[in-house]
Amino acid sequence: MPDTNESPDSPINVIKDGLRYLGDASYAILPEDIAHRLAELKRSFLNGVRFLVDKELEWIDDRVTGGDRLREEWQKRRTEQEKAKETAGEGI
Repeated sequence: MPDTNESPDSPINVIKDGLRYLGDASYAILPEDIAHRLAELKRSFLNGVRFLVDKELEWIDDRVTGGDRLREEWQKRRTEQEKAKETAGEGI
């Protein structure tokens, strides 16, 4: 048996059990077909939210990558301009 710091009667477990019971009861009071439809609706909604979050994370990654590329272009252009300034006065 794994050694844990929580006893079976810890306040956290009591709270978890109470919330689990309330969740079960919230579906138990509904007719079975409505409870299943509601659960499917919630799953669909959360999958939609997950999709939007995934797209937002992809967008962020793409913007960071684009920002890195643009920063490198700016640094390269700045280096070229500095070299051009240094060599501009050498012909005199």
